[in-house]
Amino acid sequence: MGGDFAPREVVAGAVAAARDTGVSVILVGPVDQVSAEAHRVTEGHLPDSLSIFDTPDFIAMDAAPREALRRMPRASVKVAAELVARGEADGFYSLGHTGATVLAAHAAFGVLEGAERPAIAVLVPTLAGSAVLLDTGATLDCRPVHLRLFGLMGAAYSTIALGIERPRVGLLSVGEEAGKGTELVREAHALLAASGLNFVGNLEARDFFSGRADVIVCDGFTGNVALKVGEGLADAMEVLLKKELAKSLAARVGGRLAKAAFLRVRDRADSSEYGGAPLLGLRGLALVGHGRSDARAVRNGIATAVRLVEGQLVRRLRDALAGP
Repeated sequence: MGGDFAPREVVAGAVAAARDTGVSVILVGPVDQVSAEAHRVTEGHLPDSLSIFDTPDFIAMDAAPREALRRMPRASVKVAAELVARGEADGFYSLGHTGATVLAAHAAFGVLEGAERPAIAVLVPTLAGSAVLLDTGATLDCRPVHLRLFGLMGAAYSTIALGIERPRVGLLSVGEEAGKGTELVREAHALLAASGLNFVGNLEARDFFSGRADVIVCDGFTGNVALKVGEGLADAMEVLLKKELAKSLAARVGGRLAKAAFLRVRDRADSSEYGGAPLLGLRGLALVGHGRSDARAVRNGIATAVRLVEGQLVRRLRDALAGP
């Protein structure tokens, strides 16, 4: 029931995932609404691998998450997390209220030993391919030790998601020099430099998409702002480009000739390619999807969850936090 286009796009994406990947998908929400949508999408022929777990409540995007979870003990995001905690599912995926998802997962799973705080890890496009950005909103108020732990977890996730055995880890700051940045950043720099990671130092915002680092570490407030600025810039550039290409016949012809290249670039920057970002640092697997996700993004988000289960992400994070 989460996201801008729920339940229509969520159910359609779940049906596609069940059919394409063979994974068993449990849709958690009010059974009358979810069932009606599932029957509409499948024309009454639901895949055997798709089931519905009835819950009466769901948390609205404008709700205060802690209070909403207290008032609605059977809210869909809470029930979904509990299914994983009880071993009835291997992971859960939510496009709803991020704060509620983080709180529900934290309460149901608990944190891994040594993690202290969770982090949302998002894959962002770079000139060299992709990089892991964390945190993007799970922990807004960080201490230096948290950023060190984000570096360890981000490196472990990068190995699974990007296939990089020894990823380069950078710290987002206002200057490349070790002494630049807030007290938080300066102290985190020293901890990351001594962590044993392949730490490449500070990254300025202009290096964000350069490919200089495979893992970009920052607090959740900074990461969320950076992510949203990048998304907004990509959207604005697409609109501006379309306007410029429409100004003359020569531009329109050139645009048609370059259309395939434009589409490839757009796909590189499209968050729906992955569909979801894992919440790292917990004893169970939870993924957060973009609120404006369509069916394709939902399908890909579930496929990403399958890959992370098969890649044993939680075990690898536990090993990374335990050290050598």
